[in-house]
Amino acid sequence: MTLDQSEFGRDPQQSSPSRSTTMSRSDLFSKLAAIQKHISARSFAVLRVRGGGMPSKRRLECEIENWTAITSAGCMPFVDAYGEQLLSHMESSVLPMMWNAKDDSSFADASDFAPFVVRMNARVMPYSGIAFPVRLGTVGNGFVVFATPGGMDLPGIQILDMHGRCTKIMMDLLSIEDRRALPAESLSEREITCLQLAGDGCISEEIAEKLNLSVHTVNAYLGSATIKLDSVNRIQAIAKAIRLGYIN
Repeated sequence: MTLDQSEFGRDPQQSSPSRSTTMSRSDLFSKLAAIQKHISARSFAVLRVRGGGMPSKRRLECEIENWTAITSAGCMPFVDAYGEQLLSHMESSVLPMMWNAKDDSSFADASDFAPFVVRMNARVMPYSGIAFPVRLGTVGNGFVVFATPGGMDLPGIQILDMHGRCTKIMMDLLSIEDRRALPAESLSEREITCLQLAGDGCISEEIAEKLNLSVHTVNAYLGSATIKLDSVNRIQAIAKAIRLGYIN
């Protein structure tokens, strides 16, 4: 069973932030709620790995949650109980993790996908659930977690689909943070077009020919876009423009 794309709204990479409504945290909340509903979970949380250097300095911080649907204490008791295990797992694997509750009436299983799911310490929390690790580099590592006081037995194809969507949600969260850090001046249509063609593999001469511009003008557009995106070179500017949804 797969999730219908229509449940999650339009992909922000379909259009540029300078021309249409951009992704917001409320949009991410809606996407997470849709996944939650689809698997009959009760709560979700997006946890980011913070702190660098030594593993002992790293910690999990909650970015988005509705954990109060399960407990008024929020997701921090879960983080306190499983944080070290989650962080250790992040260092070596991206396999989903599942845990079972203290009460046998609450469980989380993947009957046809068991070899590809890591079991966490059981009988710690009063609810069960699944945690999807997402590794996007040091600034984008974390987990998207779903919990239930009842039971879930998720088929492998659904787990794979959910993992992909959770990765996209973390990418969208990063793009929101990147946009907040951008200068007020947005990219122009010409800058976006030149970046898109450069991202498609065209060199400056080819871009100039396609747009009927001089090579000097194309390089100027690419240079100004690189500055606006606070990037050190064209390659980094292209990568950041993709993440922000300016180009695809």
